[in-house]
Amino acid sequence: MEAVADIVYFYEWKEVIAIFLDDDYGRNGIAALNDALTNKMLKISYKLPLPINYDITDIMYVLNQSKSLGPRVFVVHINPDSQLRFFNAVHKLKMNGSNYVWLMTDWFSTTLDSFYPKNRSVLSTLEGVVSLRPYIPQSAQKRAFLARWRKLLQNELVHSGLTAYGLYAYDTVWVVARSIDNLLQQGGNISFSLSNMLNGTTSDKLQLGKLKEFDGGGLLMNILSLTNFTGLTGKIHFSQDRNLIGSGYEVINIVKQEIHTVGYWSNFSGLSVLPPKPLQNKETAVTKLNQNLKSVSWPGGKSETPRGWVIGNDERPLRIGFPRRASFTEFVTLNASHNVQGYCIDLFYEARKLVPYDIPFTFLPFGSGLANPDYDAFVNMVATDVFDAAVGDIAIVTNRTRMVDFTQPYVSTGLVIVAPIDTSESSAWVFLKPFTLEMWGVTALSFLIIAVVIWILEHRVNEDFRGPPKRQITTMFLFSFSTLFKTNQENTVSTLGRMVMVVWLFLLLVITSSYTASLTSILTVQQLSSPITGIDSLIASNSLIGYQVGSFAYSYLKDILNIAPSRLKSLRSPEEFEAALRQGSGNGGVMAIVDELPYMELFLQNRTDFGIIGRPFTKSGWGFAFKKDSPLANDMSTAILKLAESGKLQEIHEKWFCQLGCPTDRRKDSVPDQLQLSSFWALYLLSGAVTVLALLIFLLKSIRQYIRYKRNHTDLSSPSNTRCSHVIYSFFDFIDEKEEAIKRIFAQQDNAQPQTNGS
Repeated sequence: MEAVADIVYFYEWKEVIAIFLDDDYGRNGIAALNDALTNKMLKISYKLPLPINYDITDIMYVLNQSKSLGPRVFVVHINPDSQLRFFNAVHKLKMNGSNYVWLMTDWFSTTLDSFYPKNRSVLSTLEGVVSLRPYIPQSAQKRAFLARWRKLLQNELVHSGLTAYGLYAYDTVWVVARSIDNLLQQGGNISFSLSNMLNGTTSDKLQLGKLKEFDGGGLLMNILSLTNFTGLTGKIHFSQDRNLIGSGYEVINIVKQEIHTVGYWSNFSGLSVLPPKPLQNKETAVTKLNQNLKSVSWPGGKSETPRGWVIGNDERPLRIGFPRRASFTEFVTLNASHNVQGYCIDLFYEARKLVPYDIPFTFLPFGSGLANPDYDAFVNMVATDVFDAAVGDIAIVTNRTRMVDFTQPYVSTGLVIVAPIDTSESSAWVFLKPFTLEMWGVTALSFLIIAVVIWILEHRVNEDFRGPPKRQITTMFLFSFSTLFKTNQENTVSTLGRMVMVVWLFLLLVITSSYTASLTSILTVQQLSSPITGIDSLIASNSLIGYQVGSFAYSYLKDILNIAPSRLKSLRSPEEFEAALRQGSGNGGVMAIVDELPYMELFLQNRTDFGIIGRPFTKSGWGFAFKKDSPLANDMSTAILKLAESGKLQEIHEKWFCQLGCPTDRRKDSVPDQLQLSSFWALYLLSGAVTVLALLIFLLKSIRQYIRYKRNHTDLSSPSNTRCSHVIYSFFDFIDEKEEAIKRIFAQQDNAQPQTNGS
């Protein structure tokens, strides 16, 4: 069974159907197969037992049962059948086509090997069957024995071929004979005595109490376990747990009435195209990468590996459920002509075209059509085998993924809040909203600082920044604020002033651009009249909240957000949505509605009095649901991805929802977030650092000039000239002078110095 499991795993089949004899041999074998498959994350989907004394009718019944099931990989584990009744039934039911895979345990090879060579014509009905046969290495001893057996067949002294188990039986006789011989050589005796274990039996007919047991049984068992000789079947040796160390199996394939060996299997090497080495006892890591078999011819004569399952057929098409909605029927509905239509249905048809095989199916409705059905119950119908799949606007949420497998989401969605909005004109003070109060304060302060710094840096060298105090103050502030509009007529002259202005203008460019973008956004967004600003304020409001019947929104609000059920009001249709929102929570309506984004976008398409508050506070998607481990889920996911990449998905969306303009085009958001100081602190830091650096350079330069000036114009013996206050006032008087005048004084001093030295 480990070998069978390795074959299933090698060909990447996920499920098998087991047909077995309903006795200990059959049940225990399938139990072992189940364990081996489970270890590889595979499974037996269905177990179909045959009675011990089965006939062709029993076989036909079991096979007819299997035809309605999805898996097409069959593992058959029964007793040898010289009449091959099983495959006669397979042939009659036409179950030997290219969709089927028949894996036989070693009963099948035993049956084939027992055929008289002239009867090999029966192999014509076995095309493509794969089986296991105990591997017995070739040897001179084996070839000589087979030659003797063929002579017996020719002389009609025997009437069947020699099977592997016939060779094992022959070696078994020799093992026992050798062991008894060793027993006698060790001084043992052949004696029997009554068994006390059987004295208590009460059956008169069996008379078990008269049975005797061999006195040297324990010693004989020890001798047997130490057996080590070469027989017809190869090296005969037992492991410590007294199991025969076998040579593994051949993997055989019936091709054009011939038995082909396509590989080998052993406990130590797994599947291989090379025969296992005799008595190999070092186990190697068996992975998919180091497993290999020769090309196999499957039923129907094809070399391509069968899928191993069918989704449906004309006799039993795939049962696909769809929700019979009462509202938002653009997604899926049953029209007056009893045809299924909608966005989800068109999407399913397009995806089905991209699946590389035919999918016979029939649509089955779920729900009355008078109200939206419960989608959790709808998904559960797939899990309980009422439907094979479900298509529609099915949200992929946690509790549903535990029951079924979903495809790749074809719509991104999430829960949103819809509330009344105000379409009135913007406030007269709307121009203040792009910046926070902190941002406005820092920006205004920056203008003042730049005004002062530029005045300091330009006052000594620029005539535009000199004159009466009133004129200087006016020039200083007009220059700073005019940089915002690029209308300043004064030019900076000093190098330090220009350096500060370059950084300041860059900062100003970024701030004005951000302000313009934010103000534009605010002027085009409608302001909310509801006090609700998000899910947190909605929870804290204690007002009634609406939700759509059948939506998972109810369980999310109740179980996840812990909102009392008394606050949740079910609504059936867009008309009820609108009426409840207009009435409000205090008048029998609701303050807001929580539902999935696609529904709400469709609801808002022709309603301008309502809008979406904020952004979706959950993230999910819509997908199609299939049974757990269904291969079709993966293939449909691939098809949906191809539709998205080709643009076909968007075309289907526009067909159903964009005839009057796409819903997403008029989606309303709350007021955009104001620009925070934290978004610009790096720029302010850069500008401030450059400004401080320029001031420091200016002060150091001015102090150096002042010291030089004072060295030649100050009487240091006068106490008044050394007082701190006098020095400060004198310094300010010095830097108030034009720098050009100071440089002339220094030039005169430099010219006068040589004349003094000459005299």
